[in-house]
Amino acid sequence: MAEAIRGPLPGYTARDAELDREIRDMFPKLVEMRRDFHVHPELSNREERTARIVAERLQALGLEVKTGVARHGVIGLLKGGKPGPVVAVRADMDALPILETHDVPYKSQTQGVMHACGHDVHTTVGLGVAEVLAKHKADLAGTVKFIFQPAEEGPPQGEQGGARLMIKEGALENPKPQVIFGLHCMPTVEVGQLAYNDGATMASADRFFVTIRGTKVHGAYPHKGVDAVVVAANAVTQLQTIRSRRIDTQEPLVLSIGSIHGGNRFNIIADEVKLEGTLRTLNPQVRQEAIKLMHQTLKGITEIYGSSYELTVEEMTAVTINNTELVNRMLPTMKRIVGESNISSPRAQMGAEDFSYFAEKVPGFFYFLGVGNQKRGITAMIHTPDFDVDEDSLVIGVKTMSAMVFDYLDTEKSGSRPK
Repeated sequence: MAEAIRGPLPGYTARDAELDREIRDMFPKLVEMRRDFHVHPELSNREERTARIVAERLQALGLEVKTGVARHGVIGLLKGGKPGPVVAVRADMDALPILETHDVPYKSQTQGVMHACGHDVHTTVGLGVAEVLAKHKADLAGTVKFIFQPAEEGPPQGEQGGARLMIKEGALENPKPQVIFGLHCMPTVEVGQLAYNDGATMASADRFFVTIRGTKVHGAYPHKGVDAVVVAANAVTQLQTIRSRRIDTQEPLVLSIGSIHGGNRFNIIADEVKLEGTLRTLNPQVRQEAIKLMHQTLKGITEIYGSSYELTVEEMTAVTINNTELVNRMLPTMKRIVGESNISSPRAQMGAEDFSYFAEKVPGFFYFLGVGNQKRGITAMIHTPDFDVDEDSLVIGVKTMSAMVFDYLDTEKSGSRPK
């Protein structure tokens, strides 16, 4: 493997060096696991094979394992040899309905399904951390709860799933963690580097549905009907003024129409058009204001034309907010593992993550693992058909998360606790 971790770095401890050696030795196994998950991706709420493998590996490590949480979620409990608090580590397992075009030996064998968001890496890192900590459980001053989550990309319509359902079914209880950690692949961050945000780090995401209803009539006599296509066209244009003219310009907001469908024949005025889109923001108050303005805009436009509308807003994720005290507490660990020059704090992103729901219940820290490598041409963005990762990132991911868990538990005895 390439020199994924450059050590020793300032503050590097004997335990860091020992874990470094162990994780480097694990590298072939980590690559094998990641590629196996990549070859056999499974969609949200359908992660049967992935969940089975995760459960089997955790059981082999001696963890207490619970399966079937939120359909295919897996929870593993590792009790340390010393008393202390509970810390949770979360990894998501589902893939996306994308046809992989990247020609690699580990290309997806499931037609039209691909790990295009790096959840194969997240699952592998979670299992790697479990193996490392299990080897050193005598030194663990507390308990580690591993949460392997299905359906982060969103359950199919009509189904429940993801973080909210795991929480509903008790994933954060018996025992309840004091804090929770999670990470995400990021191809815009080079391998060997980490990125983080203090406070808001990823946006809320809503999926909205608009139905515009008019009156069907022969295309030669449009004045006898109400053209839902014309109304919808105006709605698309005017909805954009919410972002450009009606919300504070310093507040991040995305309002995008992703699909539009209507009409059934070239010479018939359509009586119904359906729009579907996404609304994203980093501020819950801005989200509520934008939804109010969507109703106001649609009501005005449809009344002008004598039509009507329906608007349904489906919450997919809340804003992911990192706990400031926990971030500050873990930054020294990150700097010690990869070096201060390899850590960045970019602007918060408009992508979304349902880790947000875990972080609403207990203090959370969600950070980004660099998987890009411009020299090797590994630059494709997540959710694209040629997405890939530099697999040296697996070592960085396991080492960083393991160190963060150890450090948090070690320092908790000082009484410092995120609020």
